[in-house]
Amino acid sequence: MLKVNEIQGAIEALPEEDYVQLRQWFSEKDWEKWDKQIEADSEAGELGCLIREGLEEKARGTLKKF
Repeated sequence: MLKVNEIQGAIEALPEEDYVQLRQWFSEKDWEKWDKQIEADSEAGELGCLIREGLEEKARGTLKKF
């Protein structure tokens, strides 16, 4: 198995096009993990506090729109 510093060296040696492709792959992997975590938290009922907070802010008229 490669060591992290070996992987870093290989990444630094990549042509720009390959580096961009790798960076995109990492980004997609991160978002997949995030989506799975949010789904698990939601199913476990761990997001209720955020929903309540949002509804309270909306009722007070302090909910920010993005």
